[in-house]
Amino acid sequence: MRTSKNAAIGFIFVTLLIDIMGWGLIIPVMADLIAILKGIPVNEASTYGALLLSVFAIMQFLFAPVMGNLSDRYGRRPILLLALLGFGIDYIILALAPTYGWLFIGRVIAGITGASFTTASAYIADISTDENRAKNFGLIGAAFGLGFVLGPALGAFLSTWGIRAPFYAAAALCLLNCLYGYFLLPESLDKADRRPFDWRRANPFGSLKFLTRHPEIGELALCFFLIYLGAQSVQGNWNFFTIYRFNWSEKMVGISLAVVGVLVGAVQAGLTRVVNPKIGDEKSIYLGLSLYTLGLVLFAFATESWMMFAFLIPYCLGGICGPSLQSVIAGHVQSNQQGELQGALTSLMSVTTIIGPLIMNGSFAYFTTDKAPFYFPGIHFLIGAFCMLISLYLIYKVLSRERKEKPELVSVLEGAHTKEKP
Repeated sequence: MRTSKNAAIGFIFVTLLIDIMGWGLIIPVMADLIAILKGIPVNEASTYGALLLSVFAIMQFLFAPVMGNLSDRYGRRPILLLALLGFGIDYIILALAPTYGWLFIGRVIAGITGASFTTASAYIADISTDENRAKNFGLIGAAFGLGFVLGPALGAFLSTWGIRAPFYAAAALCLLNCLYGYFLLPESLDKADRRPFDWRRANPFGSLKFLTRHPEIGELALCFFLIYLGAQSVQGNWNFFTIYRFNWSEKMVGISLAVVGVLVGAVQAGLTRVVNPKIGDEKSIYLGLSLYTLGLVLFAFATESWMMFAFLIPYCLGGICGPSLQSVIAGHVQSNQQGELQGALTSLMSVTTIIGPLIMNGSFAYFTTDKAPFYFPGIHFLIGAFCMLISLYLIYKVLSRERKEKPELVSVLEGAHTKEKP
């Protein structure tokens, strides 16, 4: 039984790793592929790239709760295998796509079936004990970090073999893992523990209602939303911008994203554990948002390729604000409502992934054409910086007011992490 559980944990880790790696594999070549299929310059292709990101996010937002509920009804194993199969089919469609419309269809399929993270988390919860639950859930973070480095790096290497090569590689990884799981992955949810499917529980908008019932965190939730919206200026348009502005190759795009993965991993796994306990949540938020803003402004006015790598440092260092902001928001909610809170915040993140690329990529495309009142390829980075500044102002306003009205929160804001065990 122990061997079986260890094998299952290994499969879940590989599944999550492939999930993250898959998109990282194809980002370096996606911009040029869209431009080729549409027969347009890469700056104009960014709007079509935004549509692919948004439709995937919409499908995930709508169907992730459905797939999660289906896993409660029919077990984790079939839903995990369906997710892997869906991603495999998506990547095959992308690899063979003769027109842009096929790219769109592939992203829709992947968005509907791609509930691997939700179901994998439930699988880990099923087979974990109180003693190893935290350790097992730590695999999710490890898969994220490793996938964000390996995916773009491998994509950069494979792009030298052709613009479609990364798609075939991603499809092979997904389908091989699906085949492995079909024969060797045991079911984690006993039939006695399953429940009937309930459409009310599968409502994707249900988690957002939590925020309407807790107006005391409304402004903080808005700050959270603005931060992730501003981040879409980098996440949704990095490949299009760098190819257009600096004539980067697919290989250079992949290398730069691998650097991002290393920096983000270093900040989240190392720096936040040192800085946040020393200066407290409030100062970590202010410092992180200031660094985010600085990084985005520098991106906007970069004139050389090396600058983009150099300016990644302050931008990625801004990541110290994320854990602290979530900690402050969580401090406003009772312990038995933390699950609902995290679900609401995840839904907010999903909404930014839906609308963010449309705003950021659209502004980049418009301000690189003759129709714009002036030429400015980095306009979307300034929009992102503006989002960060508004968030910084709102957080300062909220926390300053709470210092006066709720002095008991001061110790929490100044050192919430100091009470945590290492």
